[in-house]
Amino acid sequence: MNEKTEYVRQLETLSINDISLVGGKNASLGEMIQNLKSQDVQVPGGFAVTVDAYDAFIGENNLKDKILEELEGLDATDIIQLRKAGSQIRKFIANGKFPHLVEKRILSAYYELSDKYEQNATDVAVRSSATAEDLPDASFAGQQSTYLNIRGGEMLLTVVRSCFASLYTDRAISYRSSRGYDQFSVKLSVCVQKMVRSDIGSAGVAFSLDTESGFKDVVLINGSYGLGELVVGGEIEPDEFIVFKPTLKKGFASIIDKRLGNKTHKLVYSKKSFETVRKVPVDRELKSKFCMTESQVLQLAQWVQKIEEYYSAKYDRWCPMDIEWAIDGLTDQLYIVQARPETVHSQQSEGVLKEYNIVNEIPLDRLLMEGIAVGDKIGHGKARQILTLDGRDGSVDEIDFKAGEVLITEMTDPDWEPLMKKASAIITEKGGRTCHAAIIARELGVPAVVGVGPKISQLESGQDITVSCAEGGDGKIYSGIIDYEFVETNYDEFPKTDMHVMMNIGSPDLAFKYSKIPNDGVGLARQEFIINNHIKVHPLALLNHKELKDDELTKAIEGLTRGYASEEDFFIEKLAQGVAKIAAAFYPKRTIIRLSDFKTNEYYNLLGGKYFEPKEENPMIGWRGASRYYSSEFRKAFDMECKALAKVRNEFGLDNVTIMIPFCRTPAELKKVLAILEENGLKRGENGLEIYLMAEIPSNIILADQFAPHIDGFSIGSNDLTQLVLGLDRDSSLVAHLYDERNDAVKSMISLLIQTAKKHNVKVGICGQGPSDFPDFSEFLIENGIDTLSVTPDSILKTLRVVSAIEAR
Repeated sequence: MNEKTEYVRQLETLSINDISLVGGKNASLGEMIQNLKSQDVQVPGGFAVTVDAYDAFIGENNLKDKILEELEGLDATDIIQLRKAGSQIRKFIANGKFPHLVEKRILSAYYELSDKYEQNATDVAVRSSATAEDLPDASFAGQQSTYLNIRGGEMLLTVVRSCFASLYTDRAISYRSSRGYDQFSVKLSVCVQKMVRSDIGSAGVAFSLDTESGFKDVVLINGSYGLGELVVGGEIEPDEFIVFKPTLKKGFASIIDKRLGNKTHKLVYSKKSFETVRKVPVDRELKSKFCMTESQVLQLAQWVQKIEEYYSAKYDRWCPMDIEWAIDGLTDQLYIVQARPETVHSQQSEGVLKEYNIVNEIPLDRLLMEGIAVGDKIGHGKARQILTLDGRDGSVDEIDFKAGEVLITEMTDPDWEPLMKKASAIITEKGGRTCHAAIIARELGVPAVVGVGPKISQLESGQDITVSCAEGGDGKIYSGIIDYEFVETNYDEFPKTDMHVMMNIGSPDLAFKYSKIPNDGVGLARQEFIINNHIKVHPLALLNHKELKDDELTKAIEGLTRGYASEEDFFIEKLAQGVAKIAAAFYPKRTIIRLSDFKTNEYYNLLGGKYFEPKEENPMIGWRGASRYYSSEFRKAFDMECKALAKVRNEFGLDNVTIMIPFCRTPAELKKVLAILEENGLKRGENGLEIYLMAEIPSNIILADQFAPHIDGFSIGSNDLTQLVLGLDRDSSLVAHLYDERNDAVKSMISLLIQTAKKHNVKVGICGQGPSDFPDFSEFLIENGIDTLSVTPDSILKTLRVVSAIEAR
C-alpha cells in the first residue's frame, strides 16, 4: 500500500477533470461546488472514495482473474447467463475485505464529516460513481447502487463494498456490452454525501428540456414527498411542473404548466435496526397539495438553468442536464444532489421531422386504455405480461420474452433493461414521465405508455396490441395491429418564402414538437380544445355546481379541481397553462389565440352543460362567439377566460400572445367585448397587446371600415365565411357539392376585405386548408396582398412548396 495514494478526496477539491479518479457523479458534484456556489446553487458536502481505493480492494482480494473468468465468453443478451455471471461476481466482491489503509482513510473522512454536523452520527447518502458515468455522450445513470440514511462506520464500509459489487449488476454488464465498453475498463468510485432531510421534505428530478420533444426552452420538474427514489423508480405518479426559461430570465413567474400527481406513498428514514428507509402512506391532506411551493419551483428552475449554461460553456455546445434535487424539511433549503448531462435529445439531429401517422380512423371500441405517453412513436406486437424478473418458481429460467413483443409490467428498474431492449413497446402500471421506464424507453427509442393504472391487468399475454404515442396527449393502447406510416422530412426541404406561413395548433401537448418545423408563428389556436380536453367542465357548472344538487357532478368537479384553491382558480390555471404551452413553444413569434367559440350543442356536452345551455334549432348561427361574452348569462364565465389570458401575458411574460375575437356580428358587439377585455387587464395596445377579429361573417367585410379602427388585424375564417356567403350548411351532405371557398362570391368578399384592411393599415391573414389544398386559391390570395397563411402542421411543407412555386413565377 502507498501512503501517498489518494484513496479519499473531498468533493470540493474535485472537478470534471477528475472523472478517471472519482467517476462522473463525484466529478460533477465537485465541479458544481467549485464553480456554482457563487451563484447560490447549493450542493451537500461530502467526500469521494476513489478508483484507487477500488483497485486496492480488487487487488487485496485477488478478484481480477475471478471476474475475467466469469465474463469470458458471456452473451450479455442471454438473461440466464447474465444473471448467473453477475451474481457470482457480486458475491466475490461482497465477501472481500478492505486493505487496512483504505478502511482507515474512509472512516477518517466519515468521522470528519460527522464533526461538521452531528458528532459521530452523520446520516449519509452513499452513491456509486463509475468512470464511464454521467458523460455528455453516454448515460450510465442508475446502473449502480445508491444507499440512503447510512449511519455509523461499519454500515458505511458494508455499503461501500456493495457499491463496488454493483459495478457488476446484470444491467451494468449488459449496458456496457451494448455500448461497446470493455467490461474491466470501467471502474468505480463512491460518493459519500451528507443526507438532505427530504424524508420530511420533498425530492425529485429536473431536466433542462422537455423530455418528450426535446424542446430546449423549458425546465421540467417532477417531485414528491420524502426521499426521491420513488420518483426515479416510478412507484408513484409525481407532481409535475414546466417552467419557461426565456421569460424566467426576465423575472416572470413562468410556471406554464403544473399537474398534481398521485402521491400515495413516500420514502422516509426507518427507526428499525435492520432497515435504513421505509415506505409509508402520504397523509390524505397532503395528497391534494403540491409538494413544492411556487417560489421553490422557480428557484429550482433558475438553478437548473444556471447548471445547463455552465456545462454548455464547459463543453462548448448545448448540454441539457438531468438533475436530482431535494428540499430539507428541517430548513426548507433546496439542494442539488446529482447533475449529469442528458444523453437522448442532445445526441439527436435537429434537422429532421419524424412523424408516425395512423392511416385510417380507429373505431372507439378498439381503444383498450390510456396512460402517459413517452416519445412520439408507434409500436405493436404480442403482449407479454411479466410481473417479476424471477420465474414462477423463483428462477430466471421461466422468463420467456421474445424480441418484438410488448413488455407489460407494474414498473421497471435498471435490472429490466436487457428485456426492455428487446421490446417493440413498453406498458407499465405505475410511473410518470421521469420514471426509470420512461427514461430508458426514450434512450432506446421504444414507445412506452406508463402510469396506466389497474386496467393493465386486462391485457392478456399473447394478444396482438398496438401502443401509440403519436396522437398528442395521452398514450393509447389498441387491440390488434393498427396501420400506420412513418414519414421523415429533412428541414432543408422546406422552401423559404416571402409570404409568412403560420400554423394552426390544436393540442398544447404537441406544441413543443411542432415548433421545430419551420414556421412564422401560430395563426390560430382554439381555446375550445383546451377547455374540452383539459378542463372538461362547463365554466358555469364549475362556478355553480353546489347549487345544482347533482351529487355525481359535484364529485366529478371535486376530483378535477383537487389541489386548486377554488373552482375558478382551476379554470383560470388550466386554461392559462394550455395557452402558455402553445405561446411558449413558438415564442417570441406571434401566437394568435382565439377566444372560445363553442356552440350551444358543444357547450351542452361538457360536464354540467345541460343546466346552462338552451336548445337551439341551428347552433351554427346562434348563441356563439362575441354574443356570449357580454351577455348576463355568460359574463362570469368569460371573465375567467380573460383572467387566464391576462395571466399568460402579464404573469408568465408571454407577450407574443395576440387575442382574436370570433363570430362578432357588429361593431357595437366588438366595442362591448373590448371593454370587458380591458376591465380584465387586457387593454389593446398596452404592453404590446394586439387584438384581431375573425372575419367569418359577411358583416365583418361589409362593415370592415367600421371594424378596422378598433383592431390590429383580421383573420379570415374561410369555413364559416363560405357557408354564410353561399347560404349553406357546411355540415349538410345534401349541399356539400356547392361548398367551395373558391366560389367567385367568396373570393370577392375576401378581395374586398384585403383592400379595406390595407387602407386602414390593418393586417390580414387566413387560417384554413384552402391555400394548401388549392394552389389557384393560394395564388389568388397572394396576388390580392394577403399578409399570412396559416395551416395545420402536416400541411406546412405542402403549403410552402405551393407558395414558393407561385412566388417564383
